[in-house]
Amino acid sequence: MREVVFALPPSVVLLDVAGPAEAFRIANQLVPGSYALRYASPLPQLRSGVGLELARLEPLPEVLAEGSIALVPGVVSADFDMDSEPARALSEWLARAVDERVTLMCVCAGALFAAHAGLLVGRECTTHHVHLDELRRAEPSAQVHDNRIFVEDGPVVTSAGITAGIDLALYLIGRDLGMATVGEVARAMVVYLRRAGSDPALSPWLLHRNHLHAAVHRVQDAVVAEPCAEWSSRALAEVACTSSRHLARLFAEHAGCTPLEYMQRLRLALARDLVTQSDLDMERVAERAGFSSAHQLRRVWRRWEAQPPGVLRGRSAH
Repeated sequence: MREVVFALPPSVVLLDVAGPAEAFRIANQLVPGSYALRYASPLPQLRSGVGLELARLEPLPEVLAEGSIALVPGVVSADFDMDSEPARALSEWLARAVDERVTLMCVCAGALFAAHAGLLVGRECTTHHVHLDELRRAEPSAQVHDNRIFVEDGPVVTSAGITAGIDLALYLIGRDLGMATVGEVARAMVVYLRRAGSDPALSPWLLHRNHLHAAVHRVQDAVVAEPCAEWSSRALAEVACTSSRHLARLFAEHAGCTPLEYMQRLRLALARDLVTQSDLDMERVAERAGFSSAHQLRRVWRRWEAQPPGVLRGRSAH
């Protein structure tokens, strides 16, 4: 179980708290024992940015357990002074409690507290566009990125404002619990599932999922659960409770691909992992990834990958 400790300042942006908290809550519901949420603050009671009073908050813990997530949300800047006593107390706590054993997750202006704590020295980071210059002044050695959903640098992950905190929470959940689980979380929250931030490309397990069509999601869930199964067009159509022709139309409209292309991308992801993480020959790789032969695997590989398998395996050996 990972503890997620929300470190709350006065004038906190509630959605910076509620969005990630709901994502972690649903993930824990799907995978019991995965996350435990705690809400702490330098103050036992505070007023949020929208005026809602938050009470019975824990004191900031002296020690964070290994593997914990320390989540620092943003503030309504017009109502908050970074030189105030609560702000200094929060930054000083971060400096004491957060180390390489802990993931520091900053949403919106939460990055400013991390900067004042000395935790962004020499790191890549981001924040809400309103606070970018302020963050650069707070930590001149940091590489502050504009126009990014989130940025990951070692154990420190920073995000832009509001809904970017949900994107970042989904990213961490996907890393912890896998793509199938995070897909369920995103659909329960009725949000797009996207892997953004500092990653240069979308994971194949997340591609073509940014839609809300239930039948297409059922088919995709079935393929994700058993990507190597013998999925014929008829079998996929039965999952969707429709005809093969209509399923193809639904995939084109909502997923932007064909059912076959979706299945091939997942199998190719499995093959890529086997190429980089094992010494299996291509026939064995093809067999384990659900392809009929090495020839079919290479044909699909050429369509989606820039480098042949041998080059990828050579790089992974170094």
